[in-house]
Amino acid sequence: MIQERRSQQPDDPDTTPDRDTTTGTARETDLDRDDIFDVLSNGRRRYAIEYLKGHDEGETIDLSDLVDYIAARENDTTVGQVSYKQRKRVYSSLRQTHLPKLSDCGLVEYDRGRGTIALADGVREVQMHLEYVPEDDIPWCYHYLGLASIMGTVVGLVWLGVYPFGDLTTAGFGTILTAAFGVSAVVHTIHTKRNELGSDLEVDR
Repeated sequence: MIQERRSQQPDDPDTTPDRDTTTGTARETDLDRDDIFDVLSNGRRRYAIEYLKGHDEGETIDLSDLVDYIAARENDTTVGQVSYKQRKRVYSSLRQTHLPKLSDCGLVEYDRGRGTIALADGVREVQMHLEYVPEDDIPWCYHYLGLASIMGTVVGLVWLGVYPFGDLTTAGFGTILTAAFGVSAVVHTIHTKRNELGSDLEVDR
């Protein structure tokens, strides 16, 4: 059981409260794109949403369980191997800063008195922003733009009768077009699921 200890000078910089953070009950707010990325820029806040998304909708979890999960993730270990000091650092920053921030933005429902947390409806509104693009990847919008350009070029070659495209039938071109966009859509769907928060929740105990 983690005991709460108040300190005027926390030993973890993550425990420094964010500006405009409250500790009241969750309320939905209109967040613009910059606000969303600001909230999700912190790893512990992302881990909190990730863990909650791994549970049934509306399910309430204990703060201690969330602390165990995040501490294990941060230290690349199992929950059973997490030390008291590692838990304490996570516990302090979650309770003082990150959960109130998420609650204030309407992303979680946080009952500070009971030490319980649940996802709020606001998470659905920001779901489109929870997918990230790796450094060595390109946005999918550019992929589809490029694919459309290639198909447009093929149409032009067919119309001009350039070999071997001039011999391509309407059915043949339709098959190629459907296959190209169909495969892209399937790969895009798999890619999105893998990069979505909550898609990798295995933490050994």
